[in-house]
Amino acid sequence: MVTDKPKLETFMQSDKAGSQTVLPGDRPSLNKRIFWKLMPLLILVYTISFLDRTNIALAKHSMSVDLGLSAATYGLGAGLFFLSYASLEIPSNLLLHRVGARFWITRIMITWGVLSSAMAFVQGETSFYVLRLLLGAAEAGLFPGVILYLTYWFDRKDCARATGFFLLGVCISSVIGGPIGGALLELDGKFGLRGWQWLFFLEGLPAILLAFVVWKKLPDRPSAAPWLSSEEAVGLEDRLSQREHQAAHSFKDCLRDRQVWLAIFVYFCHQITIYAVIFFLPGIIGASGHFSPFLIGVLSAAPWLAASIGAATLPGLAKTSGQSRVLLVVGFLIMAFGLVVAVYSPPALALLAMCVSALMFFGVQSVLFSFPSSRLSGTALAGGLGLLNSCGVLGGFVGPTVMGIVEQTTGKAINGLLLMAGALVFAAVCAIRLRHGSERKYPVAVDDTSTFAPAAER
Repeated sequence: MVTDKPKLETFMQSDKAGSQTVLPGDRPSLNKRIFWKLMPLLILVYTISFLDRTNIALAKHSMSVDLGLSAATYGLGAGLFFLSYASLEIPSNLLLHRVGARFWITRIMITWGVLSSAMAFVQGETSFYVLRLLLGAAEAGLFPGVILYLTYWFDRKDCARATGFFLLGVCISSVIGGPIGGALLELDGKFGLRGWQWLFFLEGLPAILLAFVVWKKLPDRPSAAPWLSSEEAVGLEDRLSQREHQAAHSFKDCLRDRQVWLAIFVYFCHQITIYAVIFFLPGIIGASGHFSPFLIGVLSAAPWLAASIGAATLPGLAKTSGQSRVLLVVGFLIMAFGLVVAVYSPPALALLAMCVSALMFFGVQSVLFSFPSSRLSGTALAGGLGLLNSCGVLGGFVGPTVMGIVEQTTGKAINGLLLMAGALVFAAVCAIRLRHGSERKYPVAVDDTSTFAPAAER
C-alpha cells in the first residue's frame, strides 16, 4: 500500500502521544472536497461495471442464433455470473481490506474488462459458461469494496449519502445502456464480426482504460491523499483508528451479530424486487400493446431516472439513527404501494406508480448499508459488507425466478409484482427492529454526525 509518509508519520506520532488531533473547523467544506475528489471516478467505475454486466441481455437474440444456444443454455449462462460473483464477495472484500483499495479495484477492473471483451470470442456452450463464471469471479467485491472504502473517508451520515451517489452508476447505465448497445449492434458485419461481438469487445475496453486512472488517482486512504493537508489527513486517520478500536473487529463477531443477519434479510427482500423490475419491466410495458419497441425502451428508462433522483437526495435525510429507520420503513412501504398500484392501473398510471416506487430503490439501499457499517470495523466490516452483498445478489436468482413462475402459472408477469410488494411490506416490518451501533445498551459517547468524531457506534 502506497502512502504519503509525512502524513502517516504525523498520524503515528499523534497516536503514540495519545493526544486529540487539532482539526479544522470547516468540516462541511472538507467533506465536499473529499466528495468531489472521489465520487465522480467511483460513479464512472460502477456505470461501466453495470454496462458490462447487462450487455448480455442486449446480445441475447443474435448471440443465441449465431451460436445455436437454447433459451435454457442462455439462461444458465447468464445466471452463472451471479453464482461466482456471490460466492467470492467475502474473500474479495477481505483481500481489499488487506492489500488496499487502489490495487484491488484496479485488479478487478482489468480482469473484468479483459474477460468482458473476451466474450466476443465465445464459440459455444462450454466457452459461454466458462467466461460467464470467470466474469462473475473477476467483478466480485467491487460494490462492497467501494462501500468499505467510503467508510475510510466519511462518517455514517455522509457515507450513506456517498453510497447513494455511487449507486447512480446503476441508473446511468440503465438509461444509456440501451442506446449504446443498440449502436454497437449496428456494427454487425464490420470486419467480419457480428454485432454482438462488437458489443462485448468494445464495452470491455473502457474498464481496462479506466483501471489505469483508478491506479493513478484513487488514494488508498486519507494518509495517501495528496489533496489533503497533514492536519486533515491526521484527523481522518484518527477517526478511522478510533472506530477500529470501538467496533466489532473480527469476522466471527460479524457472524454472531443478529443485527447483521437482520440487515441481510431486509436487503435480500429489497434485491429480489430490484432484479424482478430490471428483468420484467420492459415486458410489462410492452404487454399493453400500445408502444413501439423504441418507445418501450424510452419508457423503461423513466423509473431509473426517478431512482437516480432518490439516490442523490434521500440518504441526506437520514441524519440520525431514528431518521434512518423511518426512511427505511417508509421507503419499503412506498415501494410496495407503487407496485400494487401498477398491477391494477392502466399503462400510464402504472408507469407513474413504478416511478414512485423506483424513487426509493437506492435511497433505501444506501441507508440500509449504514446499519452493519455502524457496528463493525476492520476485518469484520470487510467480511460483513461482502456477506451482505453476496446474499443480496442471490435476489438476482430468486426475484426473476418467482416472477417467471407466476407468469407461467397465471399468464401475466405483472401479477408477480404483488408477491414482490408482499416481500417489501415484510421487509418494512423487519426494518423496525434494525439498530445502529450507537443504540446498544452501553453506547460510546461520540457525536456520529461529525466528520472527525469516531464513526463507529458501539
